[in-house]
Amino acid sequence: MTESVITEYDGGNREKVSRIYRYGPGGVRVYDGHERLRRMYTFSPGENTMTENDPKAPSKILRRFAFDNYGMLEETFSFGNPPRTYRYENGGQQIVMREGGDYGAVGKTYSFEGPGVAETAFGRDGSIERVFVFEKGQAITIRRGGWYGEVERTLAFDRIDPSVFQAPDSFLQFLAFTDKSQQEIDEAIDEEVAKIRAGSGGNRYACTAPRQTDAAPGRGSAAPGRVAGRGRPARDDDSGIDFIADADSARNTPRGPPGSRGQSTGVPFEERWQSATNGRGGQNSGGSAGIPLDERFRSSREEERTLSRGMSANIPLDERFRSSREEDRTLNRGRSADIPLDERFRSSEEDNDELTPGRSTRISYEERKAGRRTQ
Repeated sequence: MTESVITEYDGGNREKVSRIYRYGPGGVRVYDGHERLRRMYTFSPGENTMTENDPKAPSKILRRFAFDNYGMLEETFSFGNPPRTYRYENGGQQIVMREGGDYGAVGKTYSFEGPGVAETAFGRDGSIERVFVFEKGQAITIRRGGWYGEVERTLAFDRIDPSVFQAPDSFLQFLAFTDKSQQEIDEAIDEEVAKIRAGSGGNRYACTAPRQTDAAPGRGSAAPGRVAGRGRPARDDDSGIDFIADADSARNTPRGPPGSRGQSTGVPFEERWQSATNGRGGQNSGGSAGIPLDERFRSSREEERTLSRGMSANIPLDERFRSSREEDRTLNRGRSADIPLDERFRSSEEDNDELTPGRSTRISYEERKAGRRTQ
């Protein structure tokens, strides 16, 4: 059997190769875009298992996948990672993944539909996270969010038909060796960031806008590392960092309405303060600025603060509480007080408390026991 090759691309344009899978009778070897071996999977057909081995130490087992008639059990040998189970349900048309074993919480479900497999997150009532679309052109497209979502990855097959992975047991195998860990995702992001920084001259703080000259024609040169003029980028020769000179300075920032900019710069501060305190600011000073403070608050101090007496103050205390003391507080005897105690409880003593036997007492014990056996 010749070795088959599965090429994985980022997105749907098939321009950037992210991983290469070499699928053979002994297992699967996974390479990154730089032809570096990242994962190793070994098949054991006699034991119906697949193991993931460490590429640096092939004899070291990282994970084991055990297949049976009910699904697949994933066992991990790293600390803190619980096992996961994948079980067939709904007549093999759905696979349920549980975290922590057969009785763990449902994490995801995989539903087999016409064009592919839909991955649903957070149990049966969650939203579609990804779909695996089996294309007719020897490829599998992985989309985010639904059947018409953004293409996340595209896997092109050579010397192997992708339709073989549409069976539930084969799909579980495909899902195992094409899965990406969080570490691999972070490494791919860091690689892209490094390429962007390298394209900007190696300076991670570099400004991508076109640089301007340090001094405009006909003007004097600016200070070293700075730029003459407002809003022009400059460069610090020591650190190599591009920045906008004097961007945080407020000395060149105009204040006030458009018609008054630059008019008050020549007025001394003492004259401004004297104008404000003496009420010579025109519309800026209110009409009460010339009224002394003693005259302002005199009326409030001279107001009569005596509270008027209410109408109830003229009623003497004896008259107020006389009615409550003269009320008749004798309680009337109820009609039941005239009934003797013997007459009250006579009816309860004369009640017939004998219980009648039920209908089941007429059935003999042997007949009951025989009926229970025949059930």
